[in-house]
Amino acid sequence: MSDRVLFLTGASSGIGAATVRAAVDAGWSVGMMARSEDKLAEMASEFGASVLALPGDATEYEQQVEAIGRTVRHFGKLDAAYANAGTGLSSAGTENGDTDEWHQMIHINVLGVLWTAKAAMPHLKRTQGHMVMTGSAAGRRHIAGSVYGASKWFVHGYGGNLAAEMKEWGGRCTVIAPGMVDTPFFDEGKPDKLQSQDVANAVVYALDQPAHVNVNEIFLTPTD
Repeated sequence: MSDRVLFLTGASSGIGAATVRAAVDAGWSVGMMARSEDKLAEMASEFGASVLALPGDATEYEQQVEAIGRTVRHFGKLDAAYANAGTGLSSAGTENGDTDEWHQMIHINVLGVLWTAKAAMPHLKRTQGHMVMTGSAAGRRHIAGSVYGASKWFVHGYGGNLAAEMKEWGGRCTVIAPGMVDTPFFDEGKPDKLQSQDVANAVVYALDQPAHVNVNEIFLTPTD
């Protein structure tokens, strides 16, 4: 086990799973939260003592509190937390949007990020730790009627506000803003776009900077 400890949501697939691998390779111990218990079990078997499987729902605040608490009890502390869990929409725009989908997405993309930050903050204060969250290129520009994009505008705005708050006690906050990524997020593969590993590398880069450096945002896009 490492003396650096990371907790992340959405750990069982896509960017989250790639970040677990990249973080373990970089010497981190990782608390992995996701709803897919079977996938977490497979990852725990692969990575052994470097990880802790934490089945749970990131939209439930108390479950995040418990998952982070278990991470701290197991590894001894918390150096970083990554609010990565997120979802998109199948119906685009406002007039054609599905209100039930909006409700579910806001709970994951907005409240899930807030729950991770709030639950992690007391532990990160003790280590002058680092908060990371997944934004999006869709949260940096206007897209006609995009409610998903608006949820990511929240992440970018909140990430900047949180960075200012954490700076008061020596903490750091980074928003990772990828363009299109080839993940299970899409029904069809996007092999010419960013890969999950590309985003995971950006996360680890931000985490591995010296204490006097805060990477406020990493905005990465595919060349195509």
